[in-house]
Amino acid sequence: MPVVKGCNLPDDLLYDVDNHIWFQEQGDGTVKLGMTTVATAMAGQLVAFTPKKVGRNVDAGKSCATVESGKWVGPAKSAAAGEVVKINDDLVANPQIANQDPYDKGWFIILKPADWGAVKPTLTPGAQVTAPYEAKMNADGFGGCAP
Repeated sequence: MPVVKGCNLPDDLLYDVDNHIWFQEQGDGTVKLGMTTVATAMAGQLVAFTPKKVGRNVDAGKSCATVESGKWVGPAKSAAAGEVVKINDDLVANPQIANQDPYDKGWFIILKPADWGAVKPTLTPGAQVTAPYEAKMNADGFGGCAP
């Protein structure tokens, strides 16, 4: 698993580095999305998670959820357009799950993408994410994840 400045980035995921979002193909034509450890470290402890409702459409580059922490409130942007088919109700009830376990229990939504074939090549595979993420963290002046 790549580790950049103390931040774990599992190599079986695809990354939208600019927006700190990971994608995982589910094998049924859907993709699971969540935020990276870099995003949770930058945001701090999450206090609210408000996803788009099941059945709603997400536009590419637009918000699939609103995330709020003590430091930040903002959109979680999806690189893929599509329909929300499932939300993480556990995360809505307990947003801190994303800080504790962003890649397993802390996922955001499951999306049925409109054109995954066009979006997938724009994402960075986990095995190749180290250099782009290091450059992004340096550009943002982010020192890394706490041990």
